[in-house]
Amino acid sequence: MRILVIALSGIGDALLFTPAALLLRKKFTGATIDSLVMFKGAQQIYERTGVFDNVLYHDFLNRPKLESLSVVLLLRGKYDSSINIYPSNRKEYNLIQYLIGSKTRAAIRYLRRDTMELGFLNNASIIENDSLHCVEENVALCGKVFGFKEEEIPDLQFPLTEGELRFAEGFLELRKIGESKLVVGFHAGTATFKNQIKRRWEPEKFAALAKRLASENGAEVLVFGGPDEAELKQEIVTRAESQNVIGVDTPGLPETAAILKRCNLFVTNDSSLMHIASAMKRKVVAIIGPTNTNYIHPWHTEYEIASLDLECSPCFVYSPRPLKCFRDDVNFKCIRELGVDMVYEKAVSLLQR
Repeated sequence: MRILVIALSGIGDALLFTPAALLLRKKFTGATIDSLVMFKGAQQIYERTGVFDNVLYHDFLNRPKLESLSVVLLLRGKYDSSINIYPSNRKEYNLIQYLIGSKTRAAIRYLRRDTMELGFLNNASIIENDSLHCVEENVALCGKVFGFKEEEIPDLQFPLTEGELRFAEGFLELRKIGESKLVVGFHAGTATFKNQIKRRWEPEKFAALAKRLASENGAEVLVFGGPDEAELKQEIVTRAESQNVIGVDTPGLPETAAILKRCNLFVTNDSSLMHIASAMKRKVVAIIGPTNTNYIHPWHTEYEIASLDLECSPCFVYSPRPLKCFRDDVNFKCIRELGVDMVYEKAVSLLQR
């Protein structure tokens, strides 16, 4: 049997499929299980899980369309089954799976815009359940299509090498952050496409929280983020006005994860690093505005959700439509009026458990 996992929607989404991938490998020990990704971070995660025989990378976002079509057609007829991971509610993903031409084309049947996004091109599905976590949706889909029972669901899979752990040790030693020091990680970024930048808690609030944790709790605060978030990180460090608030720069996602593993607590927007913190078994305070927390809460780790729980939330669901606020009073009130005191109190409460 040859199975292709199509994980094009993002790094965090790819990571949330790893428990289902592990169960697939357990069920089909002799099968060829490959994956198709379009983010380098997803490739780095999948290549180290030990689940996949081949991780195929192509930058569908930035390469010419004809080149991308050629890549897809080269895969045509090579797989018995393929899976569009959850969430992947876009016509482009469904069309790619259809063109690859597996006999079994598995995907979630979405409650919103499924037909408009060509969901009918898939021939094996379960109906989306808004009460389930993304991990649970993926396991349920694979269990239905490939005939295994939903046993105890594994943790997220992101193993680190000895070299990456030594890199983290060197980073911490250079900054004189010893074993006894309280370390809190921050991630103030999110994805930016589909207007998702509106899900971000403001950098001045992260800075105020960092200043408070450093002064009142003696914490070293490490501010994480990708290369495209360098200005955002620097803004928080500058506003915090504390030598204990440090920006983190690394050569890649695995090294970031290795440093993050040292944090006693991770405070973050809904982002891929939130899920990486879960994979590292860190305590997490997740700052959530318009997103359904059922979908994305930290998996198999201790966490607190900082949310206003407004009557209009959640309004961000899995469809290609850009995020939009329909309130008449305060635009994106769910995130703009979420105060520093609430997040601080949840952080201290979690640290004291």
